[in-house]
Amino acid sequence: MTHAVIALAALVLMVLVLLVGALGAVLGAGGGGGDGLCQATPGRTAKIDIPPAYLALYVKAGTEYGIPWTVLAAIGDAESDHGRGPGSGIRSGTNHMGAAGPMQFMPGTWRAYRVDGNGDGRYDVYDPADAIPAAARYLKANGAPAHMKRAIFAYNHADWYVRKVLRRAAEYGRDADASACAAVPVPASGRAAVALRAALRWLGTPYSWGGGGLSGPSEGFGRGAGIVGFDCSGLTRYAWHQAGVTLPRTSQEQWRALPHVPAGQERPGDLVFFKGSGGTQHAPGHVGLVLDNGRMIEAPRTGLKVRVHPFRNRPDLVGYARPTAR
Repeated sequence: MTHAVIALAALVLMVLVLLVGALGAVLGAGGGGGDGLCQATPGRTAKIDIPPAYLALYVKAGTEYGIPWTVLAAIGDAESDHGRGPGSGIRSGTNHMGAAGPMQFMPGTWRAYRVDGNGDGRYDVYDPADAIPAAARYLKANGAPAHMKRAIFAYNHADWYVRKVLRRAAEYGRDADASACAAVPVPASGRAAVALRAALRWLGTPYSWGGGGLSGPSEGFGRGAGIVGFDCSGLTRYAWHQAGVTLPRTSQEQWRALPHVPAGQERPGDLVFFKGSGGTQHAPGHVGLVLDNGRMIEAPRTGLKVRVHPFRNRPDLVGYARPTAR
């Protein structure tokens, strides 16, 4: 066997190990109380566009640092086309601004946030195994994932760059497999199962007042300004939209629009409503998704994250409603 063949076999083995390890970490993320970010398994778009070794490193670093892998991949795409770009500074030297490596670190930033990602005892800005987790560490230090726009802006001080990265991250995540969040079992089938898995995909995502659109987390307003995430009804609306049912925007509108379900007859995927802060029995101020007997998926309040949480003993429980396809 030639040295070239041996080297190729070793590379393929390394890629497989990285993929298995990273996806194993993804499957373990977001369970229990939902403190970690539940990372969805990369779908067809990411697998076609991103080299396997890079994709595994994005997922691994995202899981370790609580940063969506899609954002890390979008930055890698913008900075170096995942290490494939023809520009200077990607594999050696620096670019015209002095940045180096596939994630394009300035020297001072690299010294402050460098990571020995592969444990080889070296901090190599040109090695994606070191550069990608360093990028995740840098984003986290600047407020991600709660303040994602701010963190990306710190990476490159340009509004157009922030928009470009978030747009590319959304493209990478659009066909991602939310069933990777099956660390939390889904006792449902059909549309309800789709909605629950869609919500579970975002465990650990910050609460953002006014945040959450039909395609995923978004920046809120008021006390949610600058925070990319979901509020309670934004999460339920997003989840059920993935199942083909579009709900009104607010918890009060959802309560009025949907058929109510008697207590004891609620099923996984139903919405569970509470008076919440400032709400009433007839205009509930909080809503979650029934997951199983006594637990719901909810975006609780400012300062907390999307989680799985008990609801049976809440004194402000208003009732249940069932989204249905028209």
